[in-house]
Amino acid sequence: MQLMKERFAKLLLGEDMSGGGKGVSSALALSNAITNLAASVFGEQWRLEPMSVERKTRWRREIDWLLSVTDHIVEFVPSQQTSKDGTNMEIMVTQQRKDLHMNIPALRKLDAMLIGYLDNFKGQNEFWYASRDNNDNDEEGQNRKNQRKDDKWWLPVVKVPEKGLSEITRKWLKHQKELVNQVLKAAMAINAQILTEMSVPDTYIESLPKNGRSSLGDAIYKSITVDVFNPEQFFSSIDLTSEHKVLDLKNRIEASIVIWKRKMNNMDGKSSWGLTVSLEKREQLEERAETILHILKQRFPGIPQSALDISKIQYNKDVGQAILEGYSRVLESLAFTLVSRIDDVLYADSLAQKQANGDCQRISCSYSTKSERVSGTLKKLDAREEMEKLSAMERTTSTTLLDFIGWNVDEENSQEADEEEEELEDMKLKRKPSRASFSKKVTYIEKLESFGGIRSPIARH
Repeated sequence: MQLMKERFAKLLLGEDMSGGGKGVSSALALSNAITNLAASVFGEQWRLEPMSVERKTRWRREIDWLLSVTDHIVEFVPSQQTSKDGTNMEIMVTQQRKDLHMNIPALRKLDAMLIGYLDNFKGQNEFWYASRDNNDNDEEGQNRKNQRKDDKWWLPVVKVPEKGLSEITRKWLKHQKELVNQVLKAAMAINAQILTEMSVPDTYIESLPKNGRSSLGDAIYKSITVDVFNPEQFFSSIDLTSEHKVLDLKNRIEASIVIWKRKMNNMDGKSSWGLTVSLEKREQLEERAETILHILKQRFPGIPQSALDISKIQYNKDVGQAILEGYSRVLESLAFTLVSRIDDVLYADSLAQKQANGDCQRISCSYSTKSERVSGTLKKLDAREEMEKLSAMERTTSTTLLDFIGWNVDEENSQEADEEEEELEDMKLKRKPSRASFSKKVTYIEKLESFGGIRSPIARH
């Protein structure tokens, strides 16, 4: 109770414990509190292993404190009430605001799923971790260290058996990655929706140039204004070799979209005669810029927040939106962390397979990188749709390694029984059984796809 009082006292003072009135807004204070709590609890989740009981208890307790604020953000809705004499009358009652009523339970579900996925790794013994500080004289281990990416120098090194993981563990890891990736997409969709609903601050608008061309630069502007626009061709002509360049492009695109939208809103009902760029052309440019921005977010999800997002969070006054944005953002970050840790294991497994087989062509490396491209049609993520997909995957698939193994064994036994029955039928009909008549064995991943578990896009962070 005393700790909770201290937490809320800090929030009420806007993080200014001196009481000098120099604190931030309540919305920003709550957003920072969620971010700081997640950083202290999940900041060192460097291994695929269950969270400690202390960390799990602290997260549950303190995130419940912060989310309890949303219980008092209400709106009036009409309701029917029957009086003692049987007369029906319509009255106004309070209920939690609609966006909070929809998204808070969904985010809590995603939260519980992510912690549950970590618990699934309890007891696994096919891969382990070694500290980078340990002196490893083994040449193979040294080669593996050299293969690790420089931007992950602080992480412990993943170790796998010399011949790699067993096939069942490899499939189970890929299945876990699919589930976590679906959580990631759902969190991304909710976060993007909340940020879109936040108003653009005046300070950000005042910092923008006069037109979209000045924001984009001549080279990018010419690439967007071509008669036949191809997003793939656009990305192939842009240098995106570093995180700084990707973030710079994102900032330019978002700024140009804001400029064009404001100009179109200001011109509503007015004559477009004499304009340098017609309204139709401006709408087309805005649509192309939004397409680029959407692809950019999916191909390079690990980049820091853009200037527009930071400005929205900083100047936002809506406490409910601040909590939703902060909660979805930290869950999105945790989901990406789990995907990255699974990728590290699959990467170590691919190296072990390569060294064991001596043939690069025989390796099917499934880990993803920031520069990996998404194939197929890209569409805007919808929070409700992603949650429905996740629920379907949870209902139709098992998650623990033991369940996974048992499920496959049962499946193979049932297939073998079907084959035996089919062979007996053939013998009764006095005809030789053919292999073509036997049912084809379906792998777990193929069965997962038939259930609607689509392949996820690249990791976000």
